Amino acid sequence: MRRIPWKAGTTEYGRRLEMRFLVISLLSVSFVLVSFIPSRPSDIYEKKRKFMVEHDLGGRGIRDEKVLEVMARVPRHLFVDGYLRDRAYEDYPLPIGEGQTISQPYVVALMTEALRLKPGDRVLEIGTGSGYQAAVLAETVREVYTIEIRKGLAEKAEKRFGELKYKNVKVKYGDGYFGWEEYAPFDAIIITASANHIPPPLIKQLREGGRLIIPLGSTVYSQILTLARKKKGELELEQLTPVAFVPMAGEVQKRRGEKK
Repeated sequence: MRRIPWKAGTTEYGRRLEMRFLVISLLSVSFVLVSFIPSRPSDIYEKKRKFMVEHDLGGRGIRDEKVLEVMARVPRHLFVDGYLRDRAYEDYPLPIGEGQTISQPYVVALMTEALRLKPGDRVLEIGTGSGYQAAVLAETVREVYTIEIRKGLAEKAEKRFGELKYKNVKVKYGDGYFGWEEYAPFDAIIITASANHIPPPLIKQLREGGRLIIPLGSTVYSQILTLARKKKGELELEQLTPVAFVPMAGEVQKRRGEKK
């Protein structure tokens, strides 16, 4: 009897063998490909944010769980230029152009925590800069109003807020010394530039019982981060820690007899 050579696929058993071999081959190739795929940038930044929160924030005394949660979520690397993104989660200021900086993460967390914000609060920020502090506020409270005296920075920040879907942030190009009376009173005011006094219009626009935080003192070398609480129309001041911020521009400089 002449034997007929067996070929895979000529019987049901053969077809099953072919399918098993095909599946095993595909799984092997997939495993090899996945092994050589580098981590996505978002994964890398997520790990860096986690390290920042655990070591630079929690490790230095930030205890507000909401603040830590928000700082672990806001993508700081998207608020600096591309060449600085690898350094975005290191705990120090970074340049953002026009002689300005984005504050170090610890200081952003400290100022946010000190205000003891509630979800329904309305907050005024003086000094938008890159928009990072405003983004942290936007994920903490209901409404954020931020003023930037440098038009280029104000426009960049507003565009960035749109791209990142922060719909509860309003940006104004102008001198923050005079605040934003249209939306006053504010539950809290945060000033992210140094001054030698607290602008009177901001005191007026702070609601009774509200809090204001500012780097107060010399506008050149160092200041004291100062927390103010409004009681019966007056401010009670508490000094927190030494800091170094860029000076507030505009009217506050005129009152010091300085040039813009």
